Order: sequence, then C-alpha cells, then structure tokens
Amino acid sequence: MASRQGYQSLRLLLLLLSCVSSEKFWHTCLVGHSLADDSLESDRVVDISNPMDFHKSIFGHVKSKESCAHTVNDWETRPHSVSITDFGAVGDGKTLNTHAFENAMFYLRSYADKGGAQLYIPAGRWLTGSITLISHLTLFLEKGATILGSEDLNDYPIIPGLPSYGRGRELPGPRYSGLINGNGLEDIIITGDNATIDGQGAVWWNGFRNKTLNYTRPHLVELIESQDILISNLTFQNSPFWTIHPVYCKNVVVKHMTILNPLHAPNTDGIDPDSSQHVCIEDCYISVGDDAISIKSGWDQYGTSFGMPSQHIRIRRIVAFSRSSAGISFGSEMSGGISNVKVDDMVVSGARWGVRFKTAVGRGAYIRNVTVNNIVMHSVRTAIAFMGNYGEHPDDNWNRTAYPVIENILVQNIVGENITQAGLLLGLPEAPFHDIRLANIALEVRSTKHIWNCSSVAGSYFFVLPQPCLELTRENFTV
Repeated sequence: MASRQGYQSLRLLLLLLSCVSSEKFWHTCLVGHSLADDSLESDRVVDISNPMDFHKSIFGHVKSKESCAHTVNDWETRPHSVSITDFGAVGDGKTLNTHAFENAMFYLRSYADKGGAQLYIPAGRWLTGSITLISHLTLFLEKGATILGSEDLNDYPIIPGLPSYGRGRELPGPRYSGLINGNGLEDIIITGDNATIDGQGAVWWNGFRNKTLNYTRPHLVELIESQDILISNLTFQNSPFWTIHPVYCKNVVVKHMTILNPLHAPNTDGIDPDSSQHVCIEDCYISVGDDAISIKSGWDQYGTSFGMPSQHIRIRRIVAFSRSSAGISFGSEMSGGISNVKVDDMVVSGARWGVRFKTAVGRGAYIRNVTVNNIVMHSVRTAIAFMGNYGEHPDDNWNRTAYPVIENILVQNIVGENITQAGLLLGLPEAPFHDIRLANIALEVRSTKHIWNCSSVAGSYFFVLPQPCLELTRENFTV
C-alpha cells in the first residue's frame, strides 16, 4: 500500500497532467488544495477589464484563505481627518497641488502623538509633484479620486542614491524622489475605495529610452527605513520606474492592489521589497513592463557593506502579467542576502520567465531558504530559471571574487501550458548552486530542443515532466 505522501504526490501528478490538456485552463488548473478542494465555475465569463474581478474569479473560491496581513494594524478611522481641499487643492487635473499637500502634511504633524490623522482625497484629478508623507498618517483616496504625478521633472526633488546601491540604479549620482515618498516613518497607511494613483510615466519612459535624463527615474511609491506600512485597495498605474519600493523597511503589507503599467514600459516592476523584513504581499493583480514582484537587497560591494537582508517575506494569491521579465524574481541586486521567502498561489501569463533567480559574480551574499509553491503558468517562455550570469555592476570597483551562494530552494506544484523552455539552471563554475529541489511539476513544452539547460547546479527532482537535466538527481518513490 502506498504511503500517504506517495499517494498524494501521485494524485497531484495526475491532476497536473489533466491540467495540461484542459481546455478551460484558467478555471480548472489552480494546483494543490485549491484544485482538489474547491470548485471554480467553468462557465463564468471573466471580464479582464476589471482586474480584481478577474483575480476573484481565480482565487475567490478558495475555501481557506491564509493571510499574513495581520502584521500591520488596519486602522478603520483616525481621530482626526482633513480633506486636501481644506488646503486649497483643486481637483481639475491641471492645477498643481504640491504646496497643498506640503501644507497638509505640516498641519497634520501636530496629531502624530494623538493617534495620527487622515488626509482625505475626494473624487477629482489631483495633479502634484512629489508628496513626502509623515508618520501616523492615513492617506485615503475616495472612489473617483486620482492623484496624478506631474509631468514636469522639476517637480521631483533630487535625492541621494541609496547607500546599498552606491548611486542611482540607472545612472551614477543622485536620483529623483518618488511621487509618494517617506523616510524614517512609522504607522503609514495608503488606501482608498478603489481609487487611483497615476504616475503619468510616459515622459519618464521616453526620457530613459532617449537617454535625456540626468538622474535615475522616480518610483511611484518609495518608503525608506520605515515600519508598520499598509498599502491596499487602490490602483497604481503608469509608474515612471519601480512601482512600490519599500527599502530598509519592516512590517510591510501590500494587499488588494491593482498595478497596471504598459507591458512595454521599461523597468516598471510591480512590487520590489528591498533589504526589508517581515513583508506580506497578497491578493494583487499586477500587469507591468518588468518583474511583477522582485525581491532585492542591494548591489555588489555597496549592498555587501550595508549588509541588510530581505527576509521573512510571504507572497500569495497573485495574478501576474509581463512580457519582458518574470512573474516572481529574486535579485539580481541581492548583495545583502535574501532568505526565508515563501511564495504560494500565483498565476503567471505571457512572461519571459515564470520564476527567476538571478545573480552574478560580484554580488556575494546568498539566496537561501526559499519555497515557491502552487504556480500556474500560461504562455511563458522559460518556466524556471536560475542564472548566475546577470552581470551589470554599479562601477568598476566590484569584487571579482565575491561569489553568491544559492542554496536550499524548493520549487514545487507548478503547472504550465504553452511553455517554450522548461528550465534554465545555470550556476557559477566557481560557486555552483546547490540543494535545488523541483517537485510535482508538469509543463506542456512546445520545443523539442534545449528543454532543460543546466550547468554548475546540483539538487534533486520528484515527479517533474518533462524530465529535467542530469545534474539533478531523481528522488525515489517510496512505498
């Protein structure tokens, strides 16, 4: 009689194989417990023009919804609330309201030790340059409200590069401040009633392509060295650069978010936790021009010297669309280390990579103790990638003997259709990647050549189709 573990693995394999041939892929092929225990309505017509309804059509029927969002208080009300209109703001989409936001923040500082305050943004189109937040603040956008990022580059202050990067990420020297930003804060909530923050990023994308920018582009939201952060129930769109960038932060929750950047918009990552700890990302729809989610921790010798890892990160129930990059990625900036990350329940469509680990000589540090579980992929070029040759360094002073350690990585319960390549596992000859484990994976691969490409990597596999490369050892089926 088969052991319980063996029976469950065999059952899952049959389930995965049935998914690969399913004509109703989106509705029937959520792997793991959601397939076995929950029933999706296969005749439902999904309106992808409403992203969160589409998300709900996939994950809304899961009976057990674990959550990590309890790590941050979700304040229903603050003791004091004011409207941006109290400070002379005009929501006509033309009047620049930067000074109104500055005056509001100055006024609300007096409530920081009294339970904090709420800045209410009513319906309208509120044009502004950079907004610097304060602690103990709720920024609430009413339904129909849109904060519009100014298209005038002079409305974004120039700030120093991050110490863990040694410069701006794109160009040496300083960088532009984010549209919504803060440094050294605590107890920050950015939320609303399905309202919008629009970075109007086209001017930045064009400047980047034409090489007319003098500094690195701004993030849509960047919080530095802050804690107890909640971002929820909004649409962020047209980000100039990375969309949500918590760096040197702890206790961060991003939930029920829609992130929409054009698929051709360069480097418009969705959510990038960077040298941050205790991060929860759940129930989001992300369609962007780069990685949907990318976990980072500093760049080469600067990240090594700063020495702040990204760790204790939970990601679950994400719908991700990309064309040029990955659904979920780790690195390549990982020189402070990345560990203790768990990813569950993602749908990745149209991406260049499904799950991607990227690093290079010079990064040093480590990526370890990572589990990626229950991923559905559709029309992805390479399903699973480990790459040690990413290159790109901040300057010529990077350490040629700083080899990264990639170890103890589990990728399991993956199903994919219309996949070009199953896997690319390319470690470093001087520092092979090891303890890489693949389990319960079924991929419908179009190509018959180079299905797996592996070198300088060691690990094991269990129930993987197509069968992976010889560098991985097959685990025995126990009875």
